[in-house]
Amino acid sequence: MTADLPELADGNFYYQDLGGGQFRSTIHAQGAWNVHEQHMAPASGLMADVLERHEPRGDMRMARISYEILGLIPGGEFRIEATTLRPGRTIELVQAELVAGGRTPIRAAGWRMLTSDTAEVAAVEDPAIPGPDDCKPYDGAAIWPGGYIRSLEMRVAEGHRPGSGKVWLRTGHPLTDRADSGDLARLMGMVDTANGIAARVPPGKGSFAFPNLDLQIHMYRRPRGEWLGLDNAVSFGSDGIGLTSTVLHDLQGPFGRAEQILTLRRS
Repeated sequence: MTADLPELADGNFYYQDLGGGQFRSTIHAQGAWNVHEQHMAPASGLMADVLERHEPRGDMRMARISYEILGLIPGGEFRIEATTLRPGRTIELVQAELVAGGRTPIRAAGWRMLTSDTAEVAAVEDPAIPGPDDCKPYDGAAIWPGGYIRSLEMRVAEGHRPGSGKVWLRTGHPLTDRADSGDLARLMGMVDTANGIAARVPPGKGSFAFPNLDLQIHMYRRPRGEWLGLDNAVSFGSDGIGLTSTVLHDLQGPFGRAEQILTLRRS
């Protein structure tokens, strides 16, 4: 909380692309726990964008992205480095590391898989949720501070309560000043919000903090569009560890799942 405020870029986007893998965050990427940090959500979207652009193949798509949060994500300038860990004909594992201030606060690994026509056996067990037009406006900024939360348009379905909720999100801000990211990166840039849409306890002093240490996303279908639906449940264990589990939706229906392991701390 005593760290110096970072030098931020200015604009109605989350990141300024400085070239050569270098970026600078804006106020719209600001986190909720500390004013000098980035929110994991837009940072993970930018890393998904870098992974998609790294040695792309038209016959493959991203099926899983696993993010490890290794420390506080400082705002301001940073770089993202992408590598191929496991090349292959039918599966590939690619990695991206966000490096800021000489350390790596996020490491992401993505499995790309060869696609084929399996429409004749396609089936999904996850139930649909009410669409954004059937939900009410939701002011997440009334609960959470930070520029990222303020950047979102949110809608909430009936039955929302502490520990469980169905919320739709979209943003009018592109990931970067290039404004050329695809739907996958845009939607991945909001998934981490799931940990705050139906918090079991209110955030703030005298309560509990519950930051996630990771973000695991599995996608059985490539998501599309600008709306991300989150149907989630939050569990707190009795020994300082919790879990947020979320079914992910776009306007066509469910497309995957996300898991976030939580560390519970008195605030």
